[in-house]
Amino acid sequence: MPTMAATIGDDGLHKADWMRDTFKDLREDLEEANDEGKRLMVIFEQRGCIYCAKMHKEVFSEASVSDYINENFFVVQLNLHGDVEVTDFDGETLPEKDMARKWGILFTPSMMFLPEEVAEDAATPQAAVAVMPGAFGKGTVLDMFTWVNEKRYELDNGEDFQRYHARRIQERRDGASE
Repeated sequence: MPTMAATIGDDGLHKADWMRDTFKDLREDLEEANDEGKRLMVIFEQRGCIYCAKMHKEVFSEASVSDYINENFFVVQLNLHGDVEVTDFDGETLPEKDMARKWGILFTPSMMFLPEEVAEDAATPQAAVAVMPGAFGKGTVLDMFTWVNEKRYELDNGEDFQRYHARRIQERRDGASE
């Protein structure tokens, strides 16, 4: 059952209830996320992005997805073409649009998931445990958030995200046929 859809902010980006309005110092954001027992996720979006709109209208609006994000993630939204200053983990401060270039962000939405600890000399893309560029369906998105939240990338069981996701799809199919 869908929850309320995100509103559109003055910057033209969708605003979900689970997004945080911060000073965009990722070191501080990570500390706050850790204090709350949540994982830090940075999402790049842009005005007029049809894929961002699709994610907010069809995926993030689903209660199971939005509730999971709200309970487990500290989400910082960045604007692919924005001018708000962002401070990276390596201490460099740049406008959002320049940080996007530095990080090689080409697609919106792009979600970057961070570990609980990041080295002082690391830039966000090198520190990220996973990056999800583009729009995906509810199952894929929820599987990625779950895979990251459960730290499955640390498990030495040979089950990378693609294998985990394939297994979860099969489990959902098997559950639906019972």
